[in-house]
Amino acid sequence: MTHQSDVGWRKLNSSERNGGIPLRFFIPNLPNSARFHNRLPTVRRPFPLSHGTTTLGFIFQGGVIAAADTRASAGGLVACPSVSKITPIHSHLVVTSSGSGADCVLWERILIREIRLYQLRHRRCLSISGTAKLLAFMLHPFKGTELCVALTLCGWDKEAGQNVDWVMASADSTTASLKQKRTAFMNEGSSSAAVTNQDATATSHPMSPNSGPKLIYVCSDGTRLQGDVFSVGSGSPYAYGVLDRELRWSLSKEEAVSLAREAVFRATHRDAYSGNNVDLFHITAQGWRRRERENLKEEYYRELERKAKLAEERKRVTL
Repeated sequence: MTHQSDVGWRKLNSSERNGGIPLRFFIPNLPNSARFHNRLPTVRRPFPLSHGTTTLGFIFQGGVIAAADTRASAGGLVACPSVSKITPIHSHLVVTSSGSGADCVLWERILIREIRLYQLRHRRCLSISGTAKLLAFMLHPFKGTELCVALTLCGWDKEAGQNVDWVMASADSTTASLKQKRTAFMNEGSSSAAVTNQDATATSHPMSPNSGPKLIYVCSDGTRLQGDVFSVGSGSPYAYGVLDRELRWSLSKEEAVSLAREAVFRATHRDAYSGNNVDLFHITAQGWRRRERENLKEEYYRELERKAKLAEERKRVTL
């Protein structure tokens, strides 16, 4: 019978702030483990992968806009034309992803799990800034590796006293309001997050400077930046050209949606690694709302018609 001391089993250090989660794990050494690891073959990629995408997010007076194309590329190959590069984390936070597709999907799932565990332990939702810091701390140990993840957190921080109501409200009290919202959103041609009936459960609290729209960029080397506008990917220089010219705080909702669509379209027109469709999310204090996916090919033909009309008008003026 093997004694506990033979396998290096000792008392685990834990933290009370983390609910007793061990800070360090002791794993027993397997016999001949060194020879086993040395025999593992080294698998190399058949060709170098060129990451290409166009994602953007910006803040305006009506909330936060997140937009992205839907093309997944592997070098010069279009791997998939209909990838979702914007992932909802909870009712008031979405994440735009760029980099390696497998890495982005993995870390988005890890982030969703950690946010849900935080909600269950503390009965409140982690703030957007706290979420970005948590993600940066988890990614930092992989700095210098082949991990390629660049996420932009687009969300809205609620009041401190209302965070519990995001996910803990009962379903019975929200059935009627959800049906009304679902019907209204279907008529508008968009879908929305399942937001709880905050009017019935939320209590009034003084405004906090930490509440409101948030836009934070997190990279796989641990970089964490907060700002009002971000665009990431191979098409970002073209998207920035449109955003720098048209973006302003006083934009209406329709103008902001049109600007995001225009920026993604211009980027996909010039960047071969971006294209196909555009996904767009609008995040407000009531939660996120997803607009219907639009095909950028139709936007391209509309642009050709506009150019043809302008050319005809110039000929008339000249004659």
